[in-house]
Amino acid sequence: MACAVAASVVALAGCGSSKPAYCGARTNLENSVKGLTSSGVSGLKTQITTIQSDASTLVSSAKSDFPSETSAITSSVDALKSAVAALSSSPSAAQIATVTKDAASVVSSVKSFMDASSSKCS
Repeated sequence: MACAVAASVVALAGCGSSKPAYCGARTNLENSVKGLTSSGVSGLKTQITTIQSDASTLVSSAKSDFPSETSAITSSVDALKSAVAALSSSPSAAQIATVTKDAASVVSSVKSFMDASSSKCS
């Protein structure tokens, strides 16, 4: 009898409503994107490294469930990384405009993923 009780307790513990692995990863990416307000070129370059790492983690864990949203995240992060890498220490107005546009694209793609995955992560 004790074994049956112990087995059922273990079984119940395993049947909890666990969230998918990407739920934590999406929170990390959202927080990294919020950090884009870092000042200066070096701050941006540091932050894009964090964003790229967090995006990679999210995409690898969620791409089978959300292929179009994760593809958009990958594309937008890659574009922002390229734009930030091209910045000089005294960026031109055109470079700043490109980074701003690409950052807005990252924010938009992350928001789309957050919206699409909210029911599974709430």
